[in-house]
Amino acid sequence: MKPAIAACGALFAAVASFSAMPDGAHAAAPYPSKPLTLVIGFPPGGGADQVGRVYANALARQLRQPVVVENRPGAGSTIGASLAARAAADGYTLYLGNSSVMGSDSALYKVDYTPDDFVPVAQLTTGPMVLIANAKLGLKSVQDLIDRAKRKPGAINVASSGNGVITHLAAVEFMTLAGVKLMHIPFKGGAAAAQSVAAGDTDISFATAPSAKAAIDTGKVVALAVTSGQPSRLLPYPTIGQTVPGYDVSNWWGVFAPKGTPQEVLDALFKASNDVLALADVQQGMAAGYEEVTPSASLDAFGAFARKEGGKGLRLARESLDTAN
Repeated sequence: MKPAIAACGALFAAVASFSAMPDGAHAAAPYPSKPLTLVIGFPPGGGADQVGRVYANALARQLRQPVVVENRPGAGSTIGASLAARAAADGYTLYLGNSSVMGSDSALYKVDYTPDDFVPVAQLTTGPMVLIANAKLGLKSVQDLIDRAKRKPGAINVASSGNGVITHLAAVEFMTLAGVKLMHIPFKGGAAAAQSVAAGDTDISFATAPSAKAAIDTGKVVALAVTSGQPSRLLPYPTIGQTVPGYDVSNWWGVFAPKGTPQEVLDALFKASNDVLALADVQQGMAAGYEEVTPSASLDAFGAFARKEGGKGLRLARESLDTAN
């Protein structure tokens, strides 16, 4: 009996010792305590990948944990978005997204998520796209493009990085405001779309700036204009709005987390994101991709902005159902 009594005594002492530990001494490890994953719904080489990798590298330094970039392209970025939406809501899987995940995805694809399945965390950048054309077409301006498109409705095709993504919606807005008809050709990523214009397989594209510049540098593509309402200090081209009044479609990138992510984790990610955006090397890295750093003032401010932009994207997506080919 004595061994049993001694064992019980030892067990009681261990329980008492554990119970006497200071509050929080046996709580969960502070966030983050392991590597993070940043899901990007586009292949390497395009504008999203450029922004995502600059951000991921800086965030890893800031949080002192690796941040692994996972490219999951396809279906207008919805494959990557679906993966992120289904991830554990613990702050270890993040999604690099824009207005499409907040609106147009659900209109154009059979997706297993809604905007409410994501929490907007922090805006990173804003940048115009570039309207590019194959040089052999002989187009010199936006007006040249409009004139030719009106003479031959549907004869000019426009490449995008996928149905419903911002490069497609920019084309939809152009067709609506300029009163022209273009044939839409979707690709799996912006780099592939821009390369198709350089190769002469497609005619024009509203391309993200890194993809556009790579194509322009081949000498086989010309830049006609930027898509922002105001001139870009990083891209020396006229705006489409100078020819098409009211045209203003800028791309932006932000970080999203799955619904249910704890508030303290969201707060930590927001602060860390804004801290890295203030770093000179991050600003330089984003500018190298023709993206301007535009941090949000708060979690709520970015949430309101993302939902408003999502509403605009949803409107354009519904219009695209009548124009997509």
